[in-house]
Amino acid sequence: MQCPCNPENLYESCCQKAHNNINTVNTPEELMRSRYSAFVLANMDYLQKSHHSSTRPNKREKREIEAWTKTVNWLKLEVLKTTMGKISDTAGTVEFKAFYIENGKMAVIHENSNFTRENGHWVYVNGKHKA
Repeated sequence: MQCPCNPENLYESCCQKAHNNINTVNTPEELMRSRYSAFVLANMDYLQKSHHSSTRPNKREKREIEAWTKTVNWLKLEVLKTTMGKISDTAGTVEFKAFYIENGKMAVIHENSNFTRENGHWVYVNGKHKA
């Protein structure tokens, strides 16, 4: 299977590694890509695990996100810019666009996401949507 985050890669050699062991993620961009793939695959356990404990969705929100992600047709991910987030950093950002079709119309999530380390691995903290 091709990886949802980058169709030039196989899932097993790309995001599956992160989905199986979040500690293999070395940068915020890798985490962002693995989270996008988790949305495509409706892998809610990974989405929760890769979310900072202070901003993690509650059980009701998790169910709503899972229901929504199963109703859209994910098209592609574009990573636009990263700041900091090297292996030795403790924080970083990733600006991205995630394209999808919902109710027959194409839409895009354009966000600048904040990442940090928690419990020894990278996690998503929050993001600011861009117009």
